[in-house]
Amino acid sequence: MNQNMIVTTFSGAIRAGTPLLFATIGELLAERSGVLNLGVEGMMLIGAFTGFAVSYSTGNLLLAVGMAMAAAAALASLHALMSVTLRANQVVSGLALVFLGSGLSGFWGQRYVGIQALHFTSFKIPFLANIPIVGEILFDRDPLVYVGYILVPAVWWFLYKTKAGMNLRAVGEAPSAADARGINVNLTRYIYTIIGGAFAGLGGAYLSLAYTPMWVQNMSAGRGWIAIVLVIFAIWDPLLAMAGAYLFGGISILQFGLQVAQIPIPANIMKMFPYLFTIVVMLFTSGEKIKKRFGAPSALGIPYSREEKT
Repeated sequence: MNQNMIVTTFSGAIRAGTPLLFATIGELLAERSGVLNLGVEGMMLIGAFTGFAVSYSTGNLLLAVGMAMAAAAALASLHALMSVTLRANQVVSGLALVFLGSGLSGFWGQRYVGIQALHFTSFKIPFLANIPIVGEILFDRDPLVYVGYILVPAVWWFLYKTKAGMNLRAVGEAPSAADARGINVNLTRYIYTIIGGAFAGLGGAYLSLAYTPMWVQNMSAGRGWIAIVLVIFAIWDPLLAMAGAYLFGGISILQFGLQVAQIPIPANIMKMFPYLFTIVVMLFTSGEKIKKRFGAPSALGIPYSREEKT
């Protein structure tokens, strides 16, 4: 493998993995609070549509990203209402978000199909971008990739080194004990479910404003489901989530490397690689005993009420 192929492969893995990274971090925070949100796919779609529509209408990329996050957070707040306040089945509520996000983005996005809008472009970081191979792979990227670089260690530090992060983990592990210590369990779950939705929206915005700068219906193409599996793959740890997101991103572009190497594998089979890998991970980690062994929050998916022990 020559230098150009190395740079192309790893650069592509980072680009393809960045929307997964944002969505995975968002779902990780929600699940750490004890809320399972299967609506990541729908929130990414609404974020992708909103970001593109605002960019096209205003030409302001920061506003586009902010509105994408806000729109996805609004969907997540519906899930929080259903799962935290009304104590509805979290799986059903999350699936409803998928249909809602897909339907709304598809309906509202019809007029934007085939239209160009302002989008993010690569920005070289001085000096760092001049490092052979590594600089071109890591430091000649668009601004949202750099946000991902900063986000992951920040979330790790928050979770493990701050009182607020400890409170979040306590709510997901033992909500009754956290409540006894004066932590507002329901408020905490609301906050991080909504924040998780905002990050999913950021992942969607990356798709339409950087990765593939256009609007295409259902352009998330299952990435929301991959993000949910990645949370388990990363054993609810932000640093492992970053590694997993870039790994899955690399698998998703593996087809292009195999084509360059002229390996005779049908293109449709190669496109299945990331989804096959997702299924394998899901099968391996689907059991409750395995989830507990890998560190799943003890109260994940369980509604909390002071009148009932969790």
